[in-house]
This record gives sequence, C-alpha cells and structure tokens, in this order.
Amino acid sequence: MRVVFMGTPDFAVPTLVEIVGAGHEVVAAYTRAPAAAGRRGLDLVPSPVHRTAERFGIPVLHPASLKGEAAAEAFAAHEADVAVVVAYGRILPPAILAAPALGCLNLHASLLPRWRGAAPIQRAIMAGDKESGVAAMRMEEGLDTGPVGLIERVAIAPDMTAGELHDRLMVIGADLMSRALAALQRGALGFTPQPAEGVTYAAKIHKAETRIDWSRPAGDVHNHIRGLSPFPGAWFELDGVRVKVLRSTRGEGAGPPGTVLDDRLTIACGTGAVRLVEVQKAGGRAMPAEEFLRGNALKAGDGVG
Repeated sequence: MRVVFMGTPDFAVPTLVEIVGAGHEVVAAYTRAPAAAGRRGLDLVPSPVHRTAERFGIPVLHPASLKGEAAAEAFAAHEADVAVVVAYGRILPPAILAAPALGCLNLHASLLPRWRGAAPIQRAIMAGDKESGVAAMRMEEGLDTGPVGLIERVAIAPDMTAGELHDRLMVIGADLMSRALAALQRGALGFTPQPAEGVTYAAKIHKAETRIDWSRPAGDVHNHIRGLSPFPGAWFELDGVRVKVLRSTRGEGAGPPGTVLDDRLTIACGTGAVRLVEVQKAGGRAMPAEEFLRGNALKAGDGVG
C-alpha cells in the first residue's frame, strides 16, 4: 500500500521500520522540524523519525501547520491508501483525516478508552495500573476517540518504570500496526467503537508535579517515581540540591514523612516507606543508592526535602 507516515520520537521509529520491511511504499514522512540544540542553540537536530526516513530515502516533510487548503492539497497529492500516525504531536484537521482512501490509523500506547491523550505510559504507572498496552485505532476528530482495530495487552511489573514500559510497547506496537495494515489491505480489519465507560485522560506531565511528596502513601510515592523515570524524573532536595530518583522499590519501616530510616536509603512516607535504588544528583551521573550514600553522609533520622 501507499503509506504516509506521521511521527516524531523514538517510540515511532520501530513502526516505520516495520512498515518499510513489510514492503509498503512509504511515500512521505511527516515529522517535527529539526530542533535547536547545543550550548548556543546553533545546531539543528532532526527528529528520530526524520533520521530514519532519510536512511530509507523517504521524503521528509515538516510543515508548520496542517491547517488550510494548501496543506490539505499537498497531503492529498500523495494519493496515499492510508496514513499511519505514531506520536506525531499535531492534531490532524478533518481534511487530512479524510484524504487517504482507507483512512488514518493511529498507534496509541494505552488500553483505550483508558488514558486518552498525551502521556498514557506515565499516567498508567503513576496510577498504579497493573496492565497497559497498545491500540491501533482509526482516527477521527476527537482526541483518541476512534474505533479500535487491534489491541495488545502488557502486564506492568511492580517496579517497572515508564522508560521500560515505553521500550516494550514501542516494539509490540510496531508489530501490532504491521498486522493491522496487513488486515486492512485484505479488507479484514474490523473496528470496534470504544465504550463510553472507563474513559480517562492522560494529561501532559508538568514540572510542578515532579517533586516527590513524602506525605503521600508509600505506594503512591513509588508509582510517582517509576512513572516519571527516566524523564522528566521525580526528585527531592538534599542540602538545597535536587536529587532525581530513577528507580525505587517498596521499603520497610515507618516514621515522619521524608525521614531516612536506615543505611539503604529507605525513606518514610505518609504511610509505609520507599527504598531508593538508583538516584542522580543534579549535574552528576546516575548511580546506585549505595554509591550515592558513600559520597553523601545520610544516616537514619536525617530528613530529605
């Protein structure tokens, strides 16, 4: 089939590779424009999808907007059978959605209708969900409201981080979308409307919610830490310096919230405790808690902010 691919981050790359490998003709890749980087912002860095598309010789487009007649005509000129959208980062207007002969398929990293929106992986873990997944759905004008063609479920282990779930889902999602396209090509891909019950929204992660609140129950603190790892990272303050927590597990003991309980960096929460496993001091590298403690004299009874 003739495919227009629309995506930006690393999460989208395996799907693009899988589509090319399956023999489909990717006639264009829409992605974010190269972003300024470097100390002075003078270097322009292309997105992961941009780099991958160039490697396959796929024309890369990054229009400032998809609205308007000119953008719609340029998109329709691809004469695509289908558009595949994976974390593109832009809302598709009706004219774009209607252009491909077989519609637009979106790969969404959740068990729809739970966690529609921008940050489904992080929100699932932060909420303590026991499972997540990926869904291939037909796009419509609403936010992740379209009917679902295929879905794949994945268990979330008790200490799994958002980064680990991200990496697992992007591989499973690539295979899922490849199977969805094969079924679509055969005329065998059926779609099921999303139920009205169980709808939740995965709001974008804001910096204001990344600081650890030790007054919350230990389970909530642990989920908060792993749901924000590795990026943007949950953090606390020690002697006025931010310390990002990349990995934690449930600990033993109790005490005033924010109190160090032992020599293993177990911190008391509102109820219960969390043991910090891997941390990163601002300006430093990530390290195991044991190594961190060798350079930071924290003992039982001390407090963290």
